[in-house]
Amino acid sequence: MIKPVLMRSLNLELRDMVEGLGLDLLGVADLTSASGFIRAQGGEHLASYPLAVSLGMRLIDAVVDELHLHENPSAIFSYRGLYNSVNQNLDRASLLIARRLQREGFRAYPIPASQIIDPRRLEGAFSHKLAAYLAGLGWIGKNCLLITPEYGPRVRLATVLTDAPLEAGKPIPDGCGECRRCVEACPVNAITGRPFNPREARDLRLRAHLCNDYSEKRGRLIGEGLCGLCVYVCPYGIKPRKNKS
Repeated sequence: MIKPVLMRSLNLELRDMVEGLGLDLLGVADLTSASGFIRAQGGEHLASYPLAVSLGMRLIDAVVDELHLHENPSAIFSYRGLYNSVNQNLDRASLLIARRLQREGFRAYPIPASQIIDPRRLEGAFSHKLAAYLAGLGWIGKNCLLITPEYGPRVRLATVLTDAPLEAGKPIPDGCGECRRCVEACPVNAITGRPFNPREARDLRLRAHLCNDYSEKRGRLIGEGLCGLCVYVCPYGIKPRKNKS
């Protein structure tokens, strides 16, 4: 049996590491309830881990705030640069955390921040959003993104699967309510507006192929396919800005 003092020590150490690595969000998810989904998506080797360390890094508001300049290559390429840089930082952080847990004698499996292993279904090996949702970092919104109370969807995520004795969080309530800003902002009607239900397929909420086709078209036209309008319009991510007097 794992002593509670070890659990507390590991939790505190991870929080210190996350802060030192410049990340903004840390949670631990109990994956028991989602083992079947994880097995179907990523295989038995991923489903064998009982817990997930969910990591998040906030995006830069000034860059996200320019996404309404939808046909401006400068704004879109700035978003791509930010997107890539944050992913790289998350990947480094997940590697270091996995190494630390491994040194303590526990299994640890880092999942890259950006991953597509099934081009047909446009899915990765593991859902970062699922781990973050189960860890209580936010809820999955109508745009199929994780919505955090602090930053809205203006975050990127990574995950470390583990069997280390960590204290898990719990999901928090959906805060989208009747809001449909992301639905109305989508230029190809890829977002249906259906609230998240873990027992339903993603396709009922997001027509991922429409989003992907639109991104590929943008890539041919302006050299970069990222869109981000559903990130830009979410009211949870829009904060009052301090103006210089």
